Amino acid sequence: MFLGITDFWAYVIGAFLIILLPGPNSLYVLSFAAQHGVRRGYRAAAGVFVGDTVLMFLAAAGAASLLRSNAVLFTVVKYAGAGYLAWIGFQMIRDAWRSWRARSAGAAPAETAVKAAESQPRPFRKALTISVLNPKAILFFVSFFVAFVDPAYEAPALSFLILGAVIQVFSFLYLTSLIFGGTFLAAHFRRHKRLSAGLTSCVGAVFLGFGAKLATASLS
Repeated sequence: MFLGITDFWAYVIGAFLIILLPGPNSLYVLSFAAQHGVRRGYRAAAGVFVGDTVLMFLAAAGAASLLRSNAVLFTVVKYAGAGYLAWIGFQMIRDAWRSWRARSAGAAPAETAVKAAESQPRPFRKALTISVLNPKAILFFVSFFVAFVDPAYEAPALSFLILGAVIQVFSFLYLTSLIFGGTFLAAHFRRHKRLSAGLTSCVGAVFLGFGAKLATASLS
């Protein structure tokens, strides 16, 4: 046992594999970085880091257990998160359609880019909301952490801090690769506006799928 963690290396391997699983957070960072560049991509990533930190803190404090035991509260949070993910997907599809129409009408690329930037919400706030409005993630964090923290350890907060730091390091490395990968692909997509609009629509459809999946999630 290491500082109240029953099997540290098993947790490290599990955390690494968990981070690699695709989800709305990583997909949003990838698509946003592809559209707006590295700097703003890291702003979106910062929202993910803060959102995950909030979830881990709530899990350690026992709020996730309350969410699991209160079906009404779970349902409210579940549908709020599902609705928000679906709204993001709708916005992506709408923006892709507007970009397509502007391209077909011969609008100036600079003017189109300015309008798109003005209509885009702040990436930090958006990524933070995506992270926090995810009840399944809260339930996962509390279940995952509990499995590796010794309840008899005199300083469990230190154990949670170490576990949280490990998963945040993996998250930073993974999101960094997505940010630079997204900006690399964006350089090619700028020469193919139809492909860019089509891929943005596909990402929006995936977010609609995330919303539908979350809306049908259960406590079990």
